Amino acid sequence: QVRLVESGGGLVQAGGSLRLSCAASGTILSINTWGWYRQTPGKPRDLVAQTISGGSTNYADSVKGRFTISRDNTKNTLYLYMNSLEPEDTAVYYCNIDVGRYSSYVYWGQGTQVTVSS
Repeated sequence: QVRLVESGGGLVQAGGSLRLSCAASGTILSINTWGWYRQTPGKPRDLVAQTISGGSTNYADSVKGRFTISRDNTKNTLYLYMNSLEPEDTAVYYCNIDVGRYSSYVYWGQGTQVTVSS
């Protein structure tokens, strides 16, 4: 079982920056992917950015060049640095982790609201 706790959301003006954190605890074996998704009312949850086993990263086209994902393995924490925020970035941001060496176990955090005002 893995527990994910997000923090760092809030209200920011367009052009501003935020840093989201996702602290993981529990039995964390082999991490396959660890990333951030976001969701607005009535829409599906979409991938924002993720780290992949082996060290590569993957970003949604809409955030490339503005958002940066990073991990601190000593703290079991994932970060999302969000710069040049736009009103379109307003959403609930969820942390997601896929762990398991021979199987796949997926866990979600409770979500953190990010609101960007114009």
